Amino acid sequence: MKNQNEGKWEKRWHPLREEWVVYSAHRNSRPWQGGALIKPKASIEYDPTCYLCPGNARIHGHSNPVYKDVFIFENDHPVVGMSAPEFVSANIQTGLYKKESAKGIAKVVCYDPRHNISLSQMKLQNVIKVFESFQSEMIAFENNPAIHSVLIFENKGEAVGVSNPHPHCQIYATDFSFKLVGQQIRIANQYQNEQHKNIYEEIIQNEKKDDVRILAENDHAIAFIPFFARYAYEVMIFPKNHHQSLISLTPAELAALTGVFHQVVRRMDLNFQIDFPYVMSVMQAPVDGKLYPNFRMHLWLQPPYRQPGLIKYLAGPEIGAGNFMADTMPEDKAAELRNINLNEYTLER
Repeated sequence: MKNQNEGKWEKRWHPLREEWVVYSAHRNSRPWQGGALIKPKASIEYDPTCYLCPGNARIHGHSNPVYKDVFIFENDHPVVGMSAPEFVSANIQTGLYKKESAKGIAKVVCYDPRHNISLSQMKLQNVIKVFESFQSEMIAFENNPAIHSVLIFENKGEAVGVSNPHPHCQIYATDFSFKLVGQQIRIANQYQNEQHKNIYEEIIQNEKKDDVRILAENDHAIAFIPFFARYAYEVMIFPKNHHQSLISLTPAELAALTGVFHQVVRRMDLNFQIDFPYVMSVMQAPVDGKLYPNFRMHLWLQPPYRQPGLIKYLAGPEIGAGNFMADTMPEDKAAELRNINLNEYTLER
């Protein structure tokens, strides 16, 4: 009997990272021990020990209000802060080794007062409120001269090491630029100069032409597992109009982007019948007053599971050499998610 993965052994160029991704789906039949699927734990709507639940005290004595929907506060253990220690000029190295004050603002965004819910399980109108809060925060950061770049990200689930299961994400607004955003800006500028085309528009058009990896689409947004995906269920979600950040999206565009995201994460949940873990990054241009016309904002989801019970661990090639070795094909994983019947989603609360 022919192995269904036979022939699925190739490398593909990742245009936004300028590196080869190697696919070897035939290796999924190799013996494997370890990496068990993390089953969801029984939970309750309110946890008196959770520092994110309404009304509870946080570590430094502040108490959360009895909030009803989205609640945002400055992180009690910030990675960056406006009060970060200053360095006197004599202590700042100007050669190979350098150090500076870690300035910025770190915030926590609680999506919902309920402890045992996630964005996929929330009603769409409540998820739209979350994305509207992201946009409001971005507008405020754009008007703050101390802030250069903003990263909105969610670490969801034990599989990615989340520190608290209460539904939340974090915002890091910093005085420096984030490396992968800067890399994409450089690559997009280079592509425009050499090919006289926008690289993101080219990616979207190629995905629409192939029409096998698209997971959700409406008038204003589109989601797909890209041709060059590294993680098995990696998804990129774009507004169809050109935007550098969430700031410029109209209410209709923001709601449409949220709707496509909501479809994707529900497909992921249904595929394995669990609250599916992922790392989500909102990729946006810096808010430093400059224009980045060749960059396009997008949501980037990188779930760790490659199949039930198996996490994609980064090892020798990825950590040691910088090239990703994928065990599944993007088309196969997209087919799984495309075949999901969203009408079967019964966890909406």
